[in-house]
Amino acid sequence: MNFSIGVFSENLWNSLGIRRVRRHAETHFESGAKKLRTWVVPRVSNSRPRYRGRAFLLFKERNETMSEKTEKIKQKFLDELKNISDMQTLESIRVKYLGKSGLITSLLKDMKSLSQDERKTFGQVVNKLKGEAEKLMGEKIEEIKKKALDEEIRKMPFFDISTPPNTERGSYHPITLVQRECENIFKSMGFTVEEYSEVVTDYECFESLNIPKDHPARDMQDTYYLENGQLLKSQTSAAQNAIYKKYRDRLINDGEPIKAIFPGRCFRNEATDACHENTFFQMEGVMVDKNISISNLIFFMKTMLSEVFRKDIKVRLRPGFFPFVEPGFELDISCLICGGEGCPSCKHSGWLELCPCGMIHPEVLKAGGIDPEEYTGFAFGLGLTRLAMMKYGIKDIRDLNSGSLKVLSQFTDDE
Repeated sequence: MNFSIGVFSENLWNSLGIRRVRRHAETHFESGAKKLRTWVVPRVSNSRPRYRGRAFLLFKERNETMSEKTEKIKQKFLDELKNISDMQTLESIRVKYLGKSGLITSLLKDMKSLSQDERKTFGQVVNKLKGEAEKLMGEKIEEIKKKALDEEIRKMPFFDISTPPNTERGSYHPITLVQRECENIFKSMGFTVEEYSEVVTDYECFESLNIPKDHPARDMQDTYYLENGQLLKSQTSAAQNAIYKKYRDRLINDGEPIKAIFPGRCFRNEATDACHENTFFQMEGVMVDKNISISNLIFFMKTMLSEVFRKDIKVRLRPGFFPFVEPGFELDISCLICGGEGCPSCKHSGWLELCPCGMIHPEVLKAGGIDPEEYTGFAFGLGLTRLAMMKYGIKDIRDLNSGSLKVLSQFTDDE
């Protein structure tokens, strides 16, 4: 802070008056002063009373230089940064100093009053300060994160590393277990396992299976149709035509019978209850060769069921109409949940419908490029969902799609 001292005689002081003295002092002070404050102080002189007069002390407040302002902001930033211990406060400090209207950012806006050379020098100073502030902010963030992590670790319960590991095992879905078991059984009897898309054409799902245009199965109430004209397969039989075409050359040229199974998920628009779901799993099976009869069908189905249930299973064949087989049958097994006495799962009949089956219709063989006069075959659509219910004693089919780990974790592939 600059100041000036002047002395007036007593007479001159009295004749001028304090206001004129103030103006006089300010006029003779350094030019360019913007803020002036004047204090008039009596001057005391004991040695020479005739020179007794008054003195004035004039102060001038000058502006801070840009360097001083920068250093002041820097020091203030450092002081505030020391005491920060949480991310929320740190963010507020970042906005205060480095935000669009922050103190450090505003220094660049003040450069317009400087000369070109001063701007260059001062700009470097401000950019350096900004870089240092950003670096310190980054270090502070890591420091706060580390403290938070250390605190979280400190609060964690004690863990004894000598404790034996948790050996609890996961499990497969019961339908998956049954499907894999059936696949292994049929593979041991010479069948191949095929996969097929869940989205099929009308031809694959209906026309190639001898299902006419006006068949009830085509009703929108039963089948999920897509906007592009395709549909979600309502039965695994939709893969039959593709399988016949894939293996017919081996059958005709090499005499190798067609023996294939193709498991998959099916969809039907129907009400759900204890034994019906709109999403379920089937396993289609076909065998085509010369001189294939119903006895071959019964043999393979009995063998499969005996292996799955590890015991002799009581079955029955009922006549049934299915456009893709002739003759057609319904294969039922005695309800293993109620022992044939009747329950909601079997609709109190004592029997559970397991799969439609029969001898492949000649028109279906023709659609697959196979001569029905020379070759015959059987086909079946095994309900894997219902088979899983029978094997594991599941009373409600809806439990299989519930997603409940408590229900599903009890099933394992352990023998």
